[in-house]
Amino acid sequence: MQAEMPPQDAGLRRRHDLREAVTILPETRQPRSERNVIFRIPPSRLLACAFAGVLLWLAAPATAAVAVEQMLGNGLRVVVKPDRRAPVVVVMLWYRVGSMDEVNGVTGVAHVLEHMMFKGTKAVPAGEFSRRIAAAGGRDNAFTSLDYTGYFQTLHKSQLALALKLEADRIVNLVLKQEEFEKEIKVVMEERRWRTDDRPRSIVYERLRSAALVAHPYRNPIIGWMNDLENMRVDDARAFYERWYAPNNAMLVVVGDVAPDEVFGLAERYFGGIGPKALPPRKPQEEPPQFGIKRLTVKAPAELPYVLMAYRVPVLRDPETDWEPYALEMLANVLDGNAAARFPRTLVRTERLANSAGASYDGIGRGPGMFYLDGVPSPGRNAAELEEGLRRELARIAAEGVTEQELRRIKAQAVASHVYQRDSMFYQARQIGSLEMAGLSHRTLDLMLEKLRQVTPEQVQEVARKYFVDEGLTVAYLDPQPLGARKPIAPPPGLRHAR
Repeated sequence: MQAEMPPQDAGLRRRHDLREAVTILPETRQPRSERNVIFRIPPSRLLACAFAGVLLWLAAPATAAVAVEQMLGNGLRVVVKPDRRAPVVVVMLWYRVGSMDEVNGVTGVAHVLEHMMFKGTKAVPAGEFSRRIAAAGGRDNAFTSLDYTGYFQTLHKSQLALALKLEADRIVNLVLKQEEFEKEIKVVMEERRWRTDDRPRSIVYERLRSAALVAHPYRNPIIGWMNDLENMRVDDARAFYERWYAPNNAMLVVVGDVAPDEVFGLAERYFGGIGPKALPPRKPQEEPPQFGIKRLTVKAPAELPYVLMAYRVPVLRDPETDWEPYALEMLANVLDGNAAARFPRTLVRTERLANSAGASYDGIGRGPGMFYLDGVPSPGRNAAELEEGLRRELARIAAEGVTEQELRRIKAQAVASHVYQRDSMFYQARQIGSLEMAGLSHRTLDLMLEKLRQVTPEQVQEVARKYFVDEGLTVAYLDPQPLGARKPIAPPPGLRHAR
């Protein structure tokens, strides 16, 4: 179980699927954000997938099975995508509620409730959910994001009914005990110390977000502010559960070696008797305009300085008519899509201004979007010099544009990434759910790929000119302080990590 935050000190980018795999990554140079990119691929898989991707692009469209959908009478949407390459099934139950639905004073409650969902129901004691899945040869976990909360199981197709029965049970029968809550809230507080408070770049990212946004709840960390966690009560988790956990605020996604009619029948059997709820109205939460550059400095024990910059940019709302999000995604790839991209080629290898430099675009989400630049200065260089270098490369694109050859290479990578995602049942389910939770249809995946193919050099240049101005910029520096005798905090005992 985990809040979907950047594995900080690893930077801020997700490069591997529409949202991200819930994985704690080792330290890498790639920046990573808390939100969605459109199509990205891990560098380690790029060469393996690129050739297949280009062939797919040049050949006819892929003949992957089409997802089919039904809605139960209680409002639960059920999406099934057959994939018969192995006798395996991935079950994901998504709730359209995340940290952005919290209120001041209880930040982090969505993630705390995710932990508590494993603490038992009237029929299934604490810890028994995962034991039953493991006994059936499967594995399970969960994730919390800004926009949604998800629970998943991967197991043999013969055990599909078990997973659905267990998930249906905890929609309505969760037992929230004071003693279990007291233990789990301590685990979450330790998780925060481990993931954020003990990692200087995590602190920079957290403080930059809270400075860049003044009104939207995206400004709060998914794991919550420590003071809120210290003062959280079991009744806060219970109220959040009773308010948002309902079939008409959920989507069941099943991918694997299954027949859709069988899944629909089992869904009706286990979920159909659960009544819907009157959900709270969601009021618009628009972030007011920014009127000038914002700057902050974080002083924390660290070995090296660090620069993180965030520009306010639009996100994808209409896959058919929007074009700027696709151009922004191409721009991120031009800057930092591979070892030959502009940042690593110019700032790292040629000028030796940076040990690392990256770019990342949050393209999909319910809230406002950000385009991130980040980097670590080389020895003898400082944060201000690196900021100037990052800005210079962006300004060069705004003034001179990008070449057709450069863009063609990036587009081939986007296709390869799409192939890679379809190779995994887990990522297929993640794609479907994360798009739907953001208010987009999973049926637009191929359309989005085609729109990326259609991006022109002129469009990349236009978004570089339009959005990368000081009026929408927030800059954070990490000012490293002596490490002293400080020792890294170990992961809290019993912490689960979604894989």
